[in-house]
Amino acid sequence: MSEPKNPMGKIIAKALRDESFKQQLIADPAVVLKAEGGEVPDGITLKVVEDAEDVKHLVLPAVDNGKLEDEILDWVAGGGFADWW
Repeated sequence: MSEPKNPMGKIIAKALRDESFKQQLIADPAVVLKAEGGEVPDGITLKVVEDAEDVKHLVLPAVDNGKLEDEILDWVAGGGFADWW
């Protein structure tokens, strides 16, 4: 398996390989991200959830005043969904 190039991808890959790291990430994501060289901006709460075989999470992006940003629309239009969808 090749190492992801983006920082969040590296953290996710590490969590998939290391159960202890995954549990720390779920329990306190801001601390783990900081330890890995990232940061969570003030005023932002980060929640990590894990899919299960029979439970999948669908996360809807926040929309400011009902306006979708072009970036979000491009992601969705480009097939930004998981393999199981």
